[in-house]
Amino acid sequence: MDLSIVDLAPVPEGGTATEAYENTVELARLAEELGYTRFWMAEHHGMTDSIASTTPETLIAHLAAETDEIRVGSGTVLLNHYQPFKVAETFSSLDALAPGRVDLGLGRATGIPAADRALGTDRQKRNPDEDHAEKIDATVSHLYDGFPDDHAYADLQLPRSADDVPEVWVLGSSPSSAEIAGELGLRYCFAGFIRPTLAERAFETYRDTFEPSPLGAGPDEPTGMLAMNVACGDSDDDAARLRATAEASYKRMRRGVVGSPPSVEAAIEELGGVPEPTPNPLPDGDWPRSISGSPETVAELLEQLTDRVGVDDVVVQNIIADHDDVLRSHELLADGVGL
Repeated sequence: MDLSIVDLAPVPEGGTATEAYENTVELARLAEELGYTRFWMAEHHGMTDSIASTTPETLIAHLAAETDEIRVGSGTVLLNHYQPFKVAETFSSLDALAPGRVDLGLGRATGIPAADRALGTDRQKRNPDEDHAEKIDATVSHLYDGFPDDHAYADLQLPRSADDVPEVWVLGSSPSSAEIAGELGLRYCFAGFIRPTLAERAFETYRDTFEPSPLGAGPDEPTGMLAMNVACGDSDDDAARLRATAEASYKRMRRGVVGSPPSVEAAIEELGGVPEPTPNPLPDGDWPRSISGSPETVAELLEQLTDRVGVDDVVVQNIIADHDDVLRSHELLADGVGL
């Protein structure tokens, strides 16, 4: 199994974006040292008291300069906020700076209304699936010189590295995003920490609709990755304590409250106790939004979940308040999986 990381540059309680970015760089360097495959940056807007990852393209450039080999990319660029040509230009430039190391993860999401208005985003699209598919297709066509000779964009050029273009992924949390990825012949990553119960149907849709990209923009066969929220500790009980922060954060989100992750102690108090360890094996059909366990337990849980959807790659997110605990969790997970 290959492991990757998607990071939100969480702002420490009472801290600044500068501290968040320093922590992100430290985590990326550790991920490279431990043998993780990719390090992706998320895109969120209007929540900078808790999440500093607003512009993944800026952070990707910095991370590429601070690391040597690990792939760096977006998890995800919210394409509903931007024009395809600008996204293609930006990521082609990143690929020229770090040839063969850049991933372009494309997705969509609406945020708080004020941020969407400031970004000029239409929240009332009549057919958002169709619009999203068209924008992904246009982005890929810019990257791969895929417009026909008589097209208005055929003569537009991008900055290039010698041999490569960014590796394109479609990210989503529904069968509709899976269908887009399949029809365009691109790699697909499903966000299991958003709507985990749709994972199996999404990957089935992806495989059923997959046709190789006529531009060579994707793999010859369906290629997927599962994104999961994971807390790894020295024991199942220790990890369950760490997972309390994620569970309390999800509980707050359901109430519309977004902020820095609570400490383990505050989360346990808010939940009324320590969460039960994630059962191993998982009951049939059980798709938890967040899992926890010792290195051995988490490795077995991830094997169970990836077997269900037929993929070999996992990208890990976690919601853990203490940065040292974040680093330790990724170290233990790498050991459990055998990186």
